[in-house]
Amino acid sequence: MTAKKKSTKTSKKKSKSTKGKDDSISLDEQLKHEKDKNLRLFAEFDNFRKRTAKERIELFTTASKDVITSLIPVIDNFERALKAQNISDDDGIMLIYNQLKGELEKKGLKEIEDPKGKVLDTDFHEAITNIPAENKKDVGKIIDVIEKGYMLGDKVLRYAKVVVGN
Repeated sequence: MTAKKKSTKTSKKKSKSTKGKDDSISLDEQLKHEKDKNLRLFAEFDNFRKRTAKERIELFTTASKDVITSLIPVIDNFERALKAQNISDDDGIMLIYNQLKGELEKKGLKEIEDPKGKVLDTDFHEAITNIPAENKKDVGKIIDVIEKGYMLGDKVLRYAKVVVGN
């Protein structure tokens, strides 16, 4: 009987030690899994923080976009009125126009440079029509500007409407 007792005791010890190894492996795996989960959660939070900061900055820079977009036709009308009448730089209308334009420039509005004679760039220009070019060097180039284009920061608010020679 003593021999049987010893063999059962050793088998119990072996099963306990095997069981301990299985538990330690699973604990190591669980720890590794939890560390990975924590790292991913931290990375996701960091991405969220960066994204919201970027959105907040973009909101501040383009918050006045709607108001400025609605004021562009007013600038066009001012320019038409100034062109139609002989107005000097000291007239009240010219002073108001310069003040309005100056304030909008402070907010980030800028004209797209005059594209006459340049090649059509669809990132900044919208071709309204094509007309026959007077000479071969004007083919594919902008002949006339119908409406000025405007940018707010790096974004185009209104494309310059142009006539292209073909």
